[in-house]
Amino acid sequence: MPDPMGFMKYRRQLPLLRPVPDRVADWRDVYQRVDEQMIHEQSSRCMNCGVPYCHNGCPLGNLIPDWNDLVRVGDWERAAETLHATNNFPEFTGRLCPAPCEAACVLGIGDDPVTIKQVEVEIINRLADAGPLQPFTGATPSGRSVAVVGSGPAGLAAAQQLARAGHATTVYERSDAVGGLLRYGIPDFKLEKGHIDRRAAQLAAEGVAFVTGCEVGVDVSLAELRERHDAVVLACGALDPRDVPTTPGRELSGIHQAMVYLEGGNRVVAGSLDAPPIDAAGLHVIVVGGGDTAADCLGTAHRQGAASVRLVEVAPLPPQQRDGGRDPWPTWPTMLRSGSAHEEGGERNFGCAVRRFLGDDEGRLRAVELVDVLVGPGFTLSEIEGTVREVPADLALLAIGFAGTQPGPHLAQAALTRNGRGTIDAGADWQTEAPGVFVAGDARRGPSLIVWAIAEGRSAAAAVHQYLMSDGGRLPAPVTPSSMPLSAR
Repeated sequence: MPDPMGFMKYRRQLPLLRPVPDRVADWRDVYQRVDEQMIHEQSSRCMNCGVPYCHNGCPLGNLIPDWNDLVRVGDWERAAETLHATNNFPEFTGRLCPAPCEAACVLGIGDDPVTIKQVEVEIINRLADAGPLQPFTGATPSGRSVAVVGSGPAGLAAAQQLARAGHATTVYERSDAVGGLLRYGIPDFKLEKGHIDRRAAQLAAEGVAFVTGCEVGVDVSLAELRERHDAVVLACGALDPRDVPTTPGRELSGIHQAMVYLEGGNRVVAGSLDAPPIDAAGLHVIVVGGGDTAADCLGTAHRQGAASVRLVEVAPLPPQQRDGGRDPWPTWPTMLRSGSAHEEGGERNFGCAVRRFLGDDEGRLRAVELVDVLVGPGFTLSEIEGTVREVPADLALLAIGFAGTQPGPHLAQAALTRNGRGTIDAGADWQTEAPGVFVAGDARRGPSLIVWAIAEGRSAAAAVHQYLMSDGGRLPAPVTPSSMPLSAR
């Protein structure tokens, strides 16, 4: 039974960030740990609604009111069990998901929503404090084997579900360590890599085998994997970067894709590189884009000691609060969001575009020409007269999103092609046109949220299990290939 007065007694409160001078001097988590009293108060704000819309806001269908109330009464063990019943990796979602569940919280209609993410991450924090994550063992071997290509959240979720169903599961990862985009694409100040290592150790103890440094399509063909295994799951993400090839000056040195920049910086933190291949120290940095990747570049540049950082985004300045006419509750609202990196400094330019990159006599970037723009139908841009200006720039980072899963020989080896969105099509059973080859996560959906990746990984695993063992029961499948976020349209 929830506290019927909790949302009236306590106000929404978020964990404190470490002081800016301290956190930009290292790469550790920017948030401070919170005490149990604060978590008790925040979980007490949950009303345990008769129709909990937070369930539908979350594609995993997390049992949010249930574990909120368990935290309220201090039953952390059962709270962790309830949380893991629907979510394989709450330590990832609690830190990286933008929380569509909070946007769908009923309390948010007339008050501040429950701090669902905060409670979630504190549940898994306390479980991790108690020691290594305990593996779930004892599944009866099925005699079937599955290959999972990619070790991001979709691949890891699929692998864990399949291993727990008794299938011999092998994850193939082209990088030198598991984690996919979580490993070298997300800075440690948002996700310290010990969280990935702890979870990978649990999967290994459950029987998942990891083959790193192996690029499917190059080091081993997809056809070979199909011969070795009874089924294959493609969970190779959507990392084909968008570019600005027609912008004058794009050929200048000093202009890089954001993910290349982030990977180099993250490898230094991991200890696999002595110095970043692209270093912002002492430079004037322009980041083209305004999403999470741009914010990661901003925070990384701060820690490398950039002279200045400016984010340039063509979208206009969003509203400070939900626009009920455009984005009514419980849909995800378009509104101004500021992360920890934005609070550390830098300048944000909305409704602004790079007109051209300007170079010196040696072909190096020296400045960018900016102009304010209006966004019209079909995302057409029109320049605002009298707003052209030149700003210094020694380094430009392109953080303008991704055009789908990366093309490669692995697709041709299974006679698969990318569709018009740059992703891989799947039927209602998550199976591609190649028999026995399934696809999940961003490789199918396109660039999306980590919570959708985990949901698709779990659902694809359920489809693989049904494919391999038609009479072997069912695994939970929170979404279908046609599932969409809550929308008013």
